[in-house]
Amino acid sequence: MEWGIALVGFGNVAQGLARIITRKKDDLIRRYGFVPVVNAIVTGSKGTIWDPSGLDLEAVLRSLDERGDFSAVSASSASLDRILDDPRIGVVVDTTPTNLVTGEPGLSLIRRAIRSGKHVISSSKGPVSVALPELMALAASHGVAYRFEGALLSGTPSINLAMEAMAGCDVVKVQGIVNGTTNYILSRMEEGLNYSDALTEAQELGYAETDPSGDVDGWDAAVKAQIIATVIMGEPIALSQVKREGISKVSLEDVRSALSRGKRIKLVAQVERKDGVLEASVAPLELPLDHPLAGVMGATNAITYGTDNLRDVTIVGPGAGREETGQAILADLLAIVRERGLNLGRRTA
Repeated sequence: MEWGIALVGFGNVAQGLARIITRKKDDLIRRYGFVPVVNAIVTGSKGTIWDPSGLDLEAVLRSLDERGDFSAVSASSASLDRILDDPRIGVVVDTTPTNLVTGEPGLSLIRRAIRSGKHVISSSKGPVSVALPELMALAASHGVAYRFEGALLSGTPSINLAMEAMAGCDVVKVQGIVNGTTNYILSRMEEGLNYSDALTEAQELGYAETDPSGDVDGWDAAVKAQIIATVIMGEPIALSQVKREGISKVSLEDVRSALSRGKRIKLVAQVERKDGVLEASVAPLELPLDHPLAGVMGATNAITYGTDNLRDVTIVGPGAGREETGQAILADLLAIVRERGLNLGRRTA
């Protein structure tokens, strides 16, 4: 079965998805009976390309690599309204940059797409943070899905793990290293760098932005704690309800002192229900070296779910990367295929 896809935003995440689809298209057909066809790519800086019969993704990626734009691609242009009105488009993938205060531009796009009867997959944290209950209700009222696996741990399965693979479990506590930038900085401080030098190195490697406050002040992790509370613990909370402390005050001496006592400092997002009250926080914590999160080093993410049926379950994996986050989009896409009862064929190994 063919299902048309519109990619809104074509940065690292969408390019990663395009590369996976290009490389694994035959496998997706064989294993899932599903033919992903990208009909449109919408960008703010490079324009829009559209082909009702499906874009040649290899040509798109080659043109982007060689020319920095879509000029070598044989395709038409189209407005976003025309794309959303096209019945061949079944799903809209939003990978636009996000504003954590307003949720834009993804929030308006997601609303428009859902009202047009399209399933939506997004890697943007802003819309989830600002308007998740509204968007879930809107999607339900229009009979479509809204999924956002990549918003929590990028490519490492976390939301789907808790909500689907651990269905039937009560999650009573969640602890996570959910920001790879701060984990990299703390790891390098453990190796002897002071905070300032470790931050500069993270910026040079592309882990941290020129303005790193979103990471080092704990904002990114706080949004993810909010997502954990709302989605996994089932209690919608505002970002302002997450107690937040970053790592900018952690010194090299603090790191060394913790190690001397058999502990390791990690920036931990924690959500826990105590006596019926949900508490969410982000703070640098000293974890015993035998804690499942203590050994997670570098620009890596991890999350530990404390449950009733399975006790503690921990997953560790990449928190960034083109194809890594593209995989989260693909996983959501295949989940929608399964949920909607499309013809999957027989899945083989």
